[in-house]
Formats: sequence, C-alpha cells, structure tokens
Amino acid sequence: MIVLAALLLILLAALGAPLFALIAAIALLGFHAAGQEGVAVAVEFYRLADMPALIAIPLFTLAGYLLAESQAPQRLVRVTNALLGWLPGGLAIVAVLACAMFTAFTGATGVTIVALGAVLYPALLQQKYGEKFSLGLLTASGSLGLILVPSMPLILYGVVAQQFHTTPPVTIDALFKAGVLPCALMVLLLGIYSVWHARRVGVTRERVSGTELLAALRGAAWEIPLPFVILGGIYSGKLAASEAAAATALYVLVVTVLVRREIPLAKLPKVAREAMLLVGAILIILGFSLALTNWLIDAEVPEKLFAAIQGSITSKGMFLLVLNAFLLVFGMLLEGFPAIIILVPLVLPVALHYGVDPVHLGILFLANLQLGIFLPPVGMNLFIASMRFDKPVLTLVRASVPFFLILLAAVLAITYWPELSLALVR
Repeated sequence: MIVLAALLLILLAALGAPLFALIAAIALLGFHAAGQEGVAVAVEFYRLADMPALIAIPLFTLAGYLLAESQAPQRLVRVTNALLGWLPGGLAIVAVLACAMFTAFTGATGVTIVALGAVLYPALLQQKYGEKFSLGLLTASGSLGLILVPSMPLILYGVVAQQFHTTPPVTIDALFKAGVLPCALMVLLLGIYSVWHARRVGVTRERVSGTELLAALRGAAWEIPLPFVILGGIYSGKLAASEAAAATALYVLVVTVLVRREIPLAKLPKVAREAMLLVGAILIILGFSLALTNWLIDAEVPEKLFAAIQGSITSKGMFLLVLNAFLLVFGMLLEGFPAIIILVPLVLPVALHYGVDPVHLGILFLANLQLGIFLPPVGMNLFIASMRFDKPVLTLVRASVPFFLILLAAVLAITYWPELSLALVR
C-alpha cells in the first residue's frame, strides 16, 4: 500500500501537481504509516500563529511589492551612480549594489531583473561595457541580496530551522547579521572584476557633477533613511525582525501612497493582493512542510541519513564540499522557497552531526541557491533574463560563466571560513 502510494505521488509530481499538495500527501502518508492521526498536519497550521518571526514575511513582502511598483528602483540607481559613477567600472558597481539592495527588499530575484534591467542594461551598453558582460552581470547580480537583510528567504530558513531547537539557536536577527559580510564579499569580488573589465575594454569614467549628486540625493530623500532605520534597528538590538518589518511596511506605504503618490489609492488593493498571494502560497507550503518536518524527526530520517553517509564522508570539510555540490544541483532544479522548505529539514540535522553552526549553514545554504538560480538547465533567472532582454537562454548562460566562477569562489570562502558569517553574530 505504501509503495503504491509512493509511486502515485511520483506520477503526480511528473504530471505537475502543486508542490503543497505533494508535501501534504507525503506528510499524511508518513503519519498514517506511523499509526498516527492525520490531525497532526492540521496542528502545524495552528502553530504558525504562534511564531512571532512569521509576522515579518507578509510585512516585508508588502513593502517590497510597493517599492517595485513605485519609481524607487530608478531613484536607487541614480543615487548609487552619482556616488560611484566616477570610479573605473563605476556603473557596473552601481548595477551590482542596486541589484543586491533591491533583491534584499523584494526577496524575489526575478523582480530585480525586470525592474532594474530596463534602466541598467541600456546604460551599460551606452558606456561600452559590451553586450556579453552586461547580460552576464545583470543575470548574476539579480540573485544577490538573498542573504542580506531583510531578505524573505533568510526569514523562511530561520522559521524552518527553529523547529529543531538547535544549540546555538537560530534567530532571525542572527541570520540578518550573518549575511552582511558574505554578501559584501560577493559584491566586492564582482566589483573588482568589473573594474578590471572596464579598464580592459577602455570604458571611460563618467563625470558626475556636484549638482547631479545633490539632485539625486534630494530625489531619493525619502528612500535613503529606510535601510539605515532597518539595519540600525536590528543590529543595535532595538528592533526585532517583526518590529523592523512593521516599521518598514508602514514607512513604505506612507511614502509611496501618501507622500510621493506614485501608487494611487485605487491601485493599492491590487498591489496588496499580489503580495498576499505570494505570502499565502508560502504559508500553505510552510504549514505542510512543518508537518513533514515533524514526521521526519519522529521517524528519525535525518539520523538514518547521517548513518548512511558517515562511512564515506568522514570529515566536516568533505561534508561541506559534498553539501555545496548537492545544493547547487537542487538550486538549478528548485526555486528558492521550495528548496528551503524541502531541503532544510533533511540537511540541517545531518550538518549538526558534522559540527556545522546552524546560522553559518543558513548563509551557506542560501549562497548556493543564489548560484543555482542562474544555472542551466532550469535556473529561473536565466529564463526571466531571456524574456526581459529578448536574448536566447544559451547566450545568457555563456555570458554568466565568468560571474558564476567569481561567485563560486565567494561561496567556497563562505563555506570554509565560517567566521565570515559568524563574526557579527557571536
């Protein structure tokens, strides 16, 4: 009976059944096989209401959607360009920073490519960076920011990891702090490569006048305080993640709707609806995945998995190398949110056996997903960039190779240098 049900689930997955339905079916099947009532699955949805960190997801999501619908992306690019455009490779550095910040606020890499690509791609071509470099830079940079506050994937990892009651504990605030230096390393390496490329192809430095800088700062006067309020509040310990999310959502709502009036009141329900559709999908999957996690723990699946691999993977260093390869493969096949929800319950307990810090694992986990999201065969960013820039997917794959190698080097540094993630946390 169990084998037949498992084969049926595989068939449904191949036919494109919704992910939440498959997770729910596996959880129900597991509890049934263990002789437990199916009500255990429903209990997990009730437990979602008792998770304070979960409040941050809808609030940060709403703020990100409001920013994406406004002219904030254009103002962000203008300010960073006015500050850094004079550097050799300045516009490319601007693109990297703008993509990282915008992805962090929206939590969706595809939104970044769509929103900023229209501004940055023509500008890079105009300054003679070349089509291949420009396409590769924007496709790869679109995934930056997933490990930077207030990224929703970070929050989601924290919520799932908290079910294991690890020592040290995984808190959302700790994850927000842990992602800063690794993200800075990625931005730095891409910036260095951009400077080298600009000098090699003879990109001329852009002259930015003091008048333009003042105008750009004045134009973004309402957006500039936002990251400082969030970062300062969280890193100083004065604001919890949920409080920072509430402050961010309220501030962005007031600025975009009442002050700048870039989102009419009549359009606000539509934007909120789109944001909450995403949140609803995440919460449904999360509720079923927590039930699945509890069954995995009860059935001691992670312990059995560890027992199966410890004979061939004897050291922490070897485990981390295998884990990187494993996450890269799944990053190509699964989008960020499903990958977190499905893989963390399996990977986290095994990683703890090898002495991996759970907060460090979160940054390592998401850093690998950042790479997988623009890798063939099904990296989501490749297809979004292909539609946005009207270029074949293979063209984008070839253009992204140098950037993949640079970010892979950063991921390896994050993997084997845990202090980079933990320096601001412990």
